[in-house]
Amino acid sequence: MSNLEKYNQAFTKVFEVDEHLLNEDFNADSLDKWDSITQLSLVTELEDTFDIMLDSEDLLNLRSYEEGKVILGKYEVSI
Repeated sequence: MSNLEKYNQAFTKVFEVDEHLLNEDFNADSLDKWDSITQLSLVTELEDTFDIMLDSEDLLNLRSYEEGKVILGKYEVSI
């Protein structure tokens, strides 16, 4: 399974959406389900999936599907 597939799987699991909805418009401002609880669930899922530990700044900045890719890149996870 590729890193992109794992990444998408984390989002589909946490937000309970179909993968085809994941795009540059998928973010905290456009999704009612995206609240502090789901954001923490997403962080946990990504940390477990990629065996990393996000710092507090990244926890706060993870507010979109696209931004998550950028953040993972800081931890040498290529999507």
